[in-house]
Amino acid sequence: MKQYIVDAFTETLFFGNPAAICITESCLTDELMMSITRENNLSETAFAAKENERYHLRWFTPGGEIDLCGHATLGCAYIIMNYYYKELCEVTFTTLSGDLTVVRNGDLYEMDFPSYDLKQIAVTEMMKKAIGERPVEAYMGRDLLCVMADGTDIKSIEPDMNEVRKLDGMMLHITAQNEKYDCVSRSFGPKYNVDEDHVCGSGHCHIVPYWTKKLKQDKLVCYQASARGGILYCTQENDRIKISGNVVLYSTAEINRLCEKNSVKTKTVIKT
Repeated sequence: MKQYIVDAFTETLFFGNPAAICITESCLTDELMMSITRENNLSETAFAAKENERYHLRWFTPGGEIDLCGHATLGCAYIIMNYYYKELCEVTFTTLSGDLTVVRNGDLYEMDFPSYDLKQIAVTEMMKKAIGERPVEAYMGRDLLCVMADGTDIKSIEPDMNEVRKLDGMMLHITAQNEKYDCVSRSFGPKYNVDEDHVCGSGHCHIVPYWTKKLKQDKLVCYQASARGGILYCTQENDRIKISGNVVLYSTAEINRLCEKNSVKTKTVIKT
């Protein structure tokens, strides 16, 4: 079985967010997908199986299955359009978050993702303790979004992962305004064994709705200020978000598949 490793939301190797992409002839067992994911030990491994004109796509972290992932979806589309069906300019995936379509536009790959409804909640001492600085605003969708004061040096913040685990929401995103980009952010997911997600597409389904309303503009250039860094080109369209980015291929490999009955019998699914 072929496996590709890509860096998403970047034009440069060793930047952006790495993901493993497995293109399969049929759906694999949950146990085998979890075993491959843990062996890869990346933030996400994606499995795409062809189903007529679409692909059935699932995403796994070392801590279990998740219901939405941006960079691995971008990576899957890039691999399919460049190494399987080079004539394709659009691919649709069936996922836990519904049908997701990715369109190729020059060197960019554009995803059509759902926008999370944000509910403003009170800023708490627990948030301050987890982040190390007190947010000025907080919102809850699938994840917790904490807005930091203008001029906050997002890169210098060092959250306490044990405290982040205690916060509500699947992930924690911190964000602030920036002189160079419309917004900067960082994303943390210790609940599913990923302390920091290098560039989080699904996180921007929280970040973009906040900033488009705040800045009164539909289009944003967003920077994820992780150690690797990445750029997302985002457009809010009603309850959907178009997220575009570059992808580069790091490696290709052949997975030696043993009998599935010998795979580890574990199953952990993280859903909302």
